[in-house]
Amino acid sequence: MPGRLEPLEPLEPLEPLGRREQRPGVTSVQAASPARPAGQGPAAARVSQLARPGRGGRTGCDPQQEIFLARQIRARGLVSGLQPGQIAEKIHDECGPAAGTSWIRAYRLALGISLADVVAQVRAWYVSEGRTVPRFSETLLSAYESGQKRPGPEYLHYLCAVYRADPPDLGYPDPCFCGRGHGEERRARAPASPGAAGQDGPASTPSATPGCPAADPGPGGPGQVAAVRLAPQLASGRIAGGQLAVAGAAEALILADAGPEDDDDVVRWMLLRLIADPASAVDGQFFGAVDRIRRRMDDALVRGTVSAIMLDEWDEATVGYGRQYMTVPPLRMLCDVLLDFGDVRRMSERRQSLEFSERLCRLACRLAGLIGMIMINVGDQRLARSFFRTARTAADETGDRHLRAWVAVREALVPLYYGDPAEASALARAGAGLAGRNPCVAGVMAPVLEARALAWTAARHEAASTGSALRRVRTLLAPAHEALGRLPATERGDTAFGYTQRQLLFHEGDTLVMLGDHEGAEKAFTCSLDLYASDEILDRSLISLGLARCRLEADEPEEALRLGLDTLLAVPREHRSEIMMRSARLLADTVAVRHGEQRAVREYREALLSA
Repeated sequence: MPGRLEPLEPLEPLEPLGRREQRPGVTSVQAASPARPAGQGPAAARVSQLARPGRGGRTGCDPQQEIFLARQIRARGLVSGLQPGQIAEKIHDECGPAAGTSWIRAYRLALGISLADVVAQVRAWYVSEGRTVPRFSETLLSAYESGQKRPGPEYLHYLCAVYRADPPDLGYPDPCFCGRGHGEERRARAPASPGAAGQDGPASTPSATPGCPAADPGPGGPGQVAAVRLAPQLASGRIAGGQLAVAGAAEALILADAGPEDDDDVVRWMLLRLIADPASAVDGQFFGAVDRIRRRMDDALVRGTVSAIMLDEWDEATVGYGRQYMTVPPLRMLCDVLLDFGDVRRMSERRQSLEFSERLCRLACRLAGLIGMIMINVGDQRLARSFFRTARTAADETGDRHLRAWVAVREALVPLYYGDPAEASALARAGAGLAGRNPCVAGVMAPVLEARALAWTAARHEAASTGSALRRVRTLLAPAHEALGRLPATERGDTAFGYTQRQLLFHEGDTLVMLGDHEGAEKAFTCSLDLYASDEILDRSLISLGLARCRLEADEPEEALRLGLDTLLAVPREHRSEIMMRSARLLADTVAVRHGEQRAVREYREALLSA
């Protein structure tokens, strides 16, 4: 076991650093320790010379000298009765300035074991728990030690078990996803890092191993998660939100070597953060995982056994997501949908019967399209387009023209909201062409989207006063009302995969107000608002902002700003999506253009920033 400190053979267990650099895929030594105590300064410039075998470090410590010095420090520490963590600290402090020794490498040198020893023990942990042996290698571990990659949450968990250390001991500020301590006779000290609260870490915790229960750490330490036991849920691939208790917000998860399960873990961590704090912000790391999940689905669709019961459950879950689209905070819903999307992707990678393969593609299309819609709401148009592209690929595999048409009209919302009404109109017409003459959702939505795109174009060119655009819009909206009545009742009641009367009235009002017909718009908005349930927050808020625009068109700018601000403040923070904030900001910009930068505009903008 790595906790034992008997002296080993002189050099054999310790792999020379120079030899480590010559492996494929590892081209440089630790440029900067992942979590180095403040005050040591950047090491990148001092260490860069060590990346070339045969050259020494700037302060006279070459790779062989690092090994030699570490061995001497370990020997002195063992004689003095120091624990591995204390020896690792001395190795890091004395070798780090010259050789850039990372905390995770210092811990291995303190134990006197080689890369191969660590890899063997990590694999042994997997085998002991009845799990498939991972593709964990010496090259990957070497990349962790050199700072080129960062272990994902699962590998970090098992490395902590091997080293009998916690993530802060190894230089990573994030808590282990099991929510338990791995350290053995730890000192109340954790290495600081950029983003860590300070150099004082959590107090000593009982030893724990991946398969054994241990006491949960208290919530007092930086970045710790209390009362969270993720291991069983992560192993099974599912997390039940109602079964989790979260104390404190988890730190952002950084995954440089993310695989499919790592990306699912990122989404699960985001779900935990949203349960703890519904207003939690997201960063590029989360959206990077989202995009990788989508790419893997693309790969699975190109390559292509699942049970009928499982497919039925996924179908029901997807329909449920459609019902929740307006009521659940967008980021929380995104996490839920992505986890099911990942499950469908895993099943799509296996060979299926023709019937099941078609159903999986249909599920993938609807889930990818729903994720694209959520991405529009949260303001990431690039990912929205990417997911709609994935949805198109999946729809093409089904051969269902109506499903393909639904993807096209939903995708048209991306350019409509983000600045290209001509493209939105083209996509809407393409969707109408795919829909044909049979009653379907796309057949109703396509003319409405074309009318909205026409109104945007006219408003941009200030052509609304001519009335020609308004007449053209009305000729597009009239058949849409007629076509809506021919849709099946299930589709007329679904706001995500169908199209409802209240949505049509909302979009009609949005079109008319852009063309200056504030009376017609206000009538449509009011009728629409009466049909929405009180918990359908997204569209109700956008409609209220539309009514504020009606007040502006009626030459009541101060009333428009008051109504817009009241609307936004009434929305819980977790529901304030980017599309909503964008509409609120646009209201202020329009008032400023027409009436100048008056005091009411400044106060409105300040209130938006502080809301």
